[in-house]
Amino acid sequence: MSPAGTSPASIDLNADLGEEVTDDVGLLAVVTSANVACGYHAGSAAIMRAVCAEAVARGVSVGAQVSYADRAGFGRVALDVAPETLREQVADQVGTLSAIAGEEGTRVRYLKPHGALYHRTRDDTAQAAAVLAGSGSLPVLGMPGELLRQAEAAGRRVVLEGFPDRAYDGDRLRPRDQPGAVLTEEDAIVAQALALAGSVASLCLHGDTPGAVAHARAVRAGLTAAGWTLEAFA
Repeated sequence: MSPAGTSPASIDLNADLGEEVTDDVGLLAVVTSANVACGYHAGSAAIMRAVCAEAVARGVSVGAQVSYADRAGFGRVALDVAPETLREQVADQVGTLSAIAGEEGTRVRYLKPHGALYHRTRDDTAQAAAVLAGSGSLPVLGMPGELLRQAEAAGRRVVLEGFPDRAYDGDRLRPRDQPGAVLTEEDAIVAQALALAGSVASLCLHGDTPGAVAHARAVRAGLTAAGWTLEAFA
């Protein structure tokens, strides 16, 4: 699966926003796409509205960051949810954000699962199908796996992403409870961003770590210096 949606010299920067633990305004000044929490693991209607309004002002693309219904675990606990229930939950999240985005002068342009749902749908056929069934025909942002395979088979646009601030074990992200899972040194984060840039269409910048906005700015500056144009994929 090749990177999709941008010219060869352009790349997207995305970040998870509206989670109540992130400097949304600071990151919206850096990124080109915003994965907006839809209330199931974090966020609220008021926060979604504020993020969408700022995204419009900044020219940032809005995507639905869907999750398990797990505010206590911040969406990072894998849950065994019946496919029909999961489909309805995803549809509810996309619908809620779509209505708010429309009122703020934009629209939801893509889908990205959050946390445990993101990782579960790389392997779980039924849950991947449920997420797709609940999200209409939106493009799907993620890492290779079942969700993107099914989306591509259905004729939906798929967009590969990488993570400059996370350690990899093979083609998987190292679990957050393992040593070294989150990179915190700016030089290392920028170096990994540059290494990933040739193989993905989007880079995810986490906002819930110390110095996140400064790291995001450094990644953007490093990419620009290397000749990349920053551009939303959707």
